[in-house]
Amino acid sequence: MLPADARRSLFIYNLFFPLVFVALLPGFLLRMLRRGGYREKFRQRFGRYAPEERARLARGEWIWLHSISVGETLLALKLARQIREREPGKCIALSVTTSTGFAVAQPHTNDWLEIIYNPLDAPWIVRAALDAVRPVRLIFIEAIWPNLLAAAKRRGLPVTFLPRLSPRSAARFRRARFFTGPIFRLLDALAAAEPEDREAWQALGVEPARLHVTGNAKFDAAAPTGGRTAEFRALLRDLGVPDDAPILLGGSTFPGEERILADALRKLRARWPALFLILVPRHVERAAAILAELEPTGLRLAVRSRLSTRNQKPETSDALLVDTTGELRDWYTLATVVFMGKSLTATGGQNPVEPVLAGRPVIFGPHMENFAPIVARWLAGDAAVQVRDAAELRAQLATLFADAPRRAQLAERARAIAAIHSGATERAAGVLLGAG
Repeated sequence: MLPADARRSLFIYNLFFPLVFVALLPGFLLRMLRRGGYREKFRQRFGRYAPEERARLARGEWIWLHSISVGETLLALKLARQIREREPGKCIALSVTTSTGFAVAQPHTNDWLEIIYNPLDAPWIVRAALDAVRPVRLIFIEAIWPNLLAAAKRRGLPVTFLPRLSPRSAARFRRARFFTGPIFRLLDALAAAEPEDREAWQALGVEPARLHVTGNAKFDAAAPTGGRTAEFRALLRDLGVPDDAPILLGGSTFPGEERILADALRKLRARWPALFLILVPRHVERAAAILAELEPTGLRLAVRSRLSTRNQKPETSDALLVDTTGELRDWYTLATVVFMGKSLTATGGQNPVEPVLAGRPVIFGPHMENFAPIVARWLAGDAAVQVRDAAELRAQLATLFADAPRRAQLAERARAIAAIHSGATERAAGVLLGAG
């Protein structure tokens, strides 16, 4: 039986979960429609599996990796390989929430790795999912689902957690510690990213003996594949972009940032006529809105999903909108300078280590709260550029495009500092498998 305080927290959670779910359902459905792919394996979200899926899950012993979207899924795939090396007799079920995460993970399916959708976190649904998967261990990546955690513990399963703790989430957890503390205390182990996180997690209720600092495994998983660089370079040539043209890439951009980058492109082109802009929005379903917003700028904007290297040759363009999933790390390898999204018009920031490990200098706005430790180290070591607004962004971009040695210096310094997280995935796998 679960501790009384955990049962109390679950009672509160299940009291409000249906209300919150119904309130958020229209937004979820709209995103699913925009992203597409929502029909595939839809039944799995309710803990229901086709006979052939049940047959695959019936073989062997399974470790369940519970992920969310693209970023977590990329980490989960690398963690899965580490787990397989340590536990070659185990199979791994990797679950995701979003269709974009599923699209990234599905090509990696093999005889020991199964990709499924996360079940809704309702008691009867997670019980059905656990009956089907029958895991011997459950590992949460970045987010915990209380009912799934509780159901796993009731079955005697070890449950571990590879979290991301931003200042915003830490503050939210502290305010709700009466509720969150008993849930966190159910964990058998937690692999924290930073030494500074240890005290925060202890304050949130995790027992010190179950806390381990392993480094940021998400950064360790960020090394670019490089597998499609040549393909993308050929695509840029078709768009009229010379191999030596400077390229500004906006990575994981949020609303408003695309227009800021487009305006910067227009002004910077007075000095660098060949400058090309690549926009990779965080949510690809925003593509139509971005096209409408940028139409008044007069930029010739190509759209990634409409391009074909075999059919009609694309027209010469000023910029490329990447509205496809799972390509960002390869696009980073072609950039001259990378702007990190969600840092000017939104708060939190996006993962800045991916372009750094691709050898590219990064520039970002004032809001990188979700990556505060590594950003602070970079700024202290003169390894990245932070700006306050759009005007300062344009000025700093001009400085960087004019100074190749400075760009190389920033990239090398940032990469050296990020190296502190090298091996974090392997260390995390040891912690996550060693408990219970």
